[in-house]
Amino acid sequence: MKHKQKRTAGGRPPKFSELRRPVTMTLPERTLSQLAAIDEDRARAIVKITDAMAGSARHRSRPVELVEMAPGKSLIVVGPSQALKRIPFLKLIEIAPARYLLTIPSGTAVESLEVALHDMLNDLKIQNDEREHTIILELMNLIGHQRRTKRMSKAEILIINTD
Repeated sequence: MKHKQKRTAGGRPPKFSELRRPVTMTLPERTLSQLAAIDEDRARAIVKITDAMAGSARHRSRPVELVEMAPGKSLIVVGPSQALKRIPFLKLIEIAPARYLLTIPSGTAVESLEVALHDMLNDLKIQNDEREHTIILELMNLIGHQRRTKRMSKAEILIINTD
């Protein structure tokens, strides 16, 4: 959602050079103290934390990347994606802030994920969201290439129900 910035004569100069808008939220005192330790200006503290966790323009993690888990073996790790959460059989497991492993149920063919990703590319909502489109396209291309070159395998992970 884009918001127009008001140009006013006088007043405080803007804190940020990019599009911005006011947001009101209630936070625990503990969080407010932690924000104050990062920057006395809460807005700047929140931006610093968000950039550090989700990636700033300069230090952003790739939307889809391979993370080596053993010599010659890598896992697919993706950034946050509302689109991927809409695939019913796909689960995203957060392994670090804003970094997710992909899991599919035992017996689910990798090709079914590839088809679901391909179908999503036709969704206008995704076509108009550059970040989501990039994640879907990169993931689809990575999985397709690895499958065609027979360099992809599946392994099961242990999941404990704690409820």
